[in-house]
Amino acid sequence: MRMSCLTRAMLLSLVMSASAFAQSATTAEATKKASGLTSSATFAPLDKWKAAVLAGDKPALTSLYTLAPPAQAETPRGKSEDPSEEPAFWAALAAKDLTKLEAKVLEVQRPQPGVIVLVLRIEVAAGAKSSSEPGFVSAAQVWVHEGDDWRIFYTKRSDLVPSPPSRLPEPEKPNPELYPPPEEAQAEIASALLAAAKDHKRVILVFGGNWCFDCHVLDEAFRSNTIAPTLERNYEVVHVNIGEGDKNLDLARKYEVPLDKGVPSLAVLDPDGKVVFSQKQGEFESTARIGPEDVLQFLEKWKPVQTP
Repeated sequence: MRMSCLTRAMLLSLVMSASAFAQSATTAEATKKASGLTSSATFAPLDKWKAAVLAGDKPALTSLYTLAPPAQAETPRGKSEDPSEEPAFWAALAAKDLTKLEAKVLEVQRPQPGVIVLVLRIEVAAGAKSSSEPGFVSAAQVWVHEGDDWRIFYTKRSDLVPSPPSRLPEPEKPNPELYPPPEEAQAEIASALLAAAKDHKRVILVFGGNWCFDCHVLDEAFRSNTIAPTLERNYEVVHVNIGEGDKNLDLARKYEVPLDKGVPSLAVLDPDGKVVFSQKQGEFESTARIGPEDVLQFLEKWKPVQTP
C-alpha cells in the first residue's frame, strides 16, 4: 500500500479545527467514558453509523455529522462543506440492496481529549437484486465529542471499488495496535536482535503502519497454521511504524528498504544487525498479488543456516 488516507499535516490541521467542538471533554478518561470506547477497536458511535448506513436511514446518518459548522468531506472529486454529502453517499449505497457492511478499524488515533480519528476499510456486499460485486471504501473519520454525543467532523474516503481476489487470509478484526508507536522501533529491534542471537534465529523488520490494510493481511498470514510454525522457528518479527510515511526514515535507509515502493516492506537481519536481504521492489506491497506459498518461500529462503 502506497499511502495513508490522512497525511500527518492534514491530521494536525483537522485536530486544531476539531478542538473547538471538544470543550466538554477535558480529560482522556472523560473521553473514554463518554465514547463507550472499551478497547482500541470498539467505538459505540461507529456502530450507530453502521446501523444507519445498512438501514439507508438518511436522517439518522445526518444526525451523526456536525451541522454548525457543517461537517467537511473529502472525496475523489474534491472537498465539500455540504453536510448532506456523506449521508447522501451512504444512503444511496444502501439503496443497492446491501447485505453486508463491515467497517474494519485499521487505526485509532486520540490526538487530544474529545477527538478520535478512525482509519477504516469499509467492506460492502449487495444482495441478489444487485449486479454489484463485493467492494470496499477506504476512509478516515474524525469524530468530536459534542455535549453528550459524538459526531463526525471530517471525513476522507475513496469511491467504492471492487474487492480484489486475495489468496492470503484477511483479518476479520485487524489489530489497530499492530504497529507500536514509531519511537519504540529502535528498542524493539535491539531486543529482537538479542533474542535472535540467543535462539539462533534471524530478525524480520516489517516496515508499515496500522493504516495499511496490506500490513494487516500479511500479519494474518504470519499467524496462519500454514506459515506460523516456520516463522516462529526461525525468526523474531519487529513491526517498524513509519507513521504517515514520515517516521523511522533513518531506519529504512539503514536497512536498505525503499519506502517509496510501498509497504509492507521487509528486511531480514542476522543477530549482529547485518542486512541479509531487503525488499527493493515492493514485493509484498500488494498482498492481493501473493499467496501463502510466496510468503513461505520467502521465509524458507532467508531462514538461518542450520549448523550440523
